[in-house]
Amino acid sequence: MWVRRAAIRPVPPYARVPEEVLELVEYDLTNLGPEEVGVDLFSEKFVAFEEAQPALAARVTSTLARPMGETPLALGYFLSLSVWMSFERLFGTRVRQVTEEEVQAAMEALQLDEELRQEAPDEAIETDDVIAMEQPALVDYIREHIDVALEDDPIGVEVEEVDAIYRMVLLLVIALSYAVEPPGAVPEQGGSKGEWQA
Repeated sequence: MWVRRAAIRPVPPYARVPEEVLELVEYDLTNLGPEEVGVDLFSEKFVAFEEAQPALAARVTSTLARPMGETPLALGYFLSLSVWMSFERLFGTRVRQVTEEEVQAAMEALQLDEELRQEAPDEAIETDDVIAMEQPALVDYIREHIDVALEDDPIGVEVEEVDAIYRMVLLLVIALSYAVEPPGAVPEQGGSKGEWQA
């Protein structure tokens, strides 16, 4: 039995994102209807992301502004939007706006956890494994898309660039997980948000 030794705080069960929601979000991002042809869907969604979560969006923008190849850049946009949209779709108004201080705290937790792993090299658990225990469907989804990107372009993709994208998206997962309010904490608003419809 694994005894938890981690700087990553547990995610409440009510804040976990199931696989079914990710499938719906992926469909939204990869299937354009006739009325959406010619519209830059990613740009439109990213503007909505910036309005809803300015501190997180600023961190994503900073990472994606670094010199990198087209594949890691596209992967960064796709995964960051996928993660944010999954929380928006599932929890709606129960997702608080993450502050810059909370973003920084999440980043420090990631770094501290990585340092704990380095101090115990015989421990088989990595930081992303800890996050995967808290948000299994999300981390599986992220890993799957990163693996596909590396397989599709094994020579042209810099591993360091993909690693930067991976860390950025894990930061989003942590910060948004902690921003979900428990059920009943926010008054219902007509059922338009905060209620997942398959």
